[in-house]
Amino acid sequence: MRRCWFIVVLVVIALVQVRAASTTLAEFPFQLREGFLWIKVKTSESEKPLNFLVDTGAGVSAINLNTAKRIGLKLGREVTVHGVDATLTGYWQQHLSAKAGEVRLPNEYLAVDLEKLSHSCEQPVDGLLGADFFRGRVVQIDFDAQRIRLLKRSPSGGSTDNSLPLQFRTCGMRVPIAVNDRAGQWVRLDTGCATPLQWVNSNVKPEDCSGRRMAIGLTEISIPQTKTAVSLGKYKFSDVPTGLHQTAIFPGEAGLVGNGLLSRFSSITIDGKAERLVLGKRRR
Repeated sequence: MRRCWFIVVLVVIALVQVRAASTTLAEFPFQLREGFLWIKVKTSESEKPLNFLVDTGAGVSAINLNTAKRIGLKLGREVTVHGVDATLTGYWQQHLSAKAGEVRLPNEYLAVDLEKLSHSCEQPVDGLLGADFFRGRVVQIDFDAQRIRLLKRSPSGGSTDNSLPLQFRTCGMRVPIAVNDRAGQWVRLDTGCATPLQWVNSNVKPEDCSGRRMAIGLTEISIPQTKTAVSLGKYKFSDVPTGLHQTAIFPGEAGLVGNGLLSRFSSITIDGKAERLVLGKRRR
């Protein structure tokens, strides 16, 4: 009797695995280190893989200015780049053919100085995979397996019980959260933020960002810290380490929700088609 039960369990597990595989179009690994999502990017311009961060808070994908020069990319049109407490000059590059695993990445990159960010990390940051990679796609970040998957459809099956509205804007993407039982506020969904939450504890007008505003986290900053209670849909977290800001970090947003909070779920799925953020199971 015990042996039959064991066989049934194996069959059920196999069916679940087949069902999961049937919805996956492609995938590639990442490493969660220092609070960031690190991926290896291959390009014909470089003999060695490049170190990129998956940064949903960056409006566009970017390449470190020094890396662009090292691998022979020519500087293109000059633009202004806005970050957290910083403004820099960036340059559009010629097309760059790049892959993570066998997944093709965007071919347009903004060259910008990421040296300060690199110096605060254990290894150089050659670039950022930004929000442009997620637009119009269903992308799952699996924190348990440390895999990023491109899916055919959302794992929610149309249910909104474990999902949040997701707004794609020209300068990034944002989701609603509630802090300390206040009314819901829109914050940037930012996997380029290693901390749980950066919160603007003052009124923020929910205006849209104007034009094609380039927004990228550029540096490490020191700000006052506290702990808050945070709600993401039906999920509630207490004693969340929170950085406090008096003014909006980016227009129309009351802060940033980062990996310190997002990684408390087994996975998050950014559904760029239905414009929903689907939350996996809460991790212990």
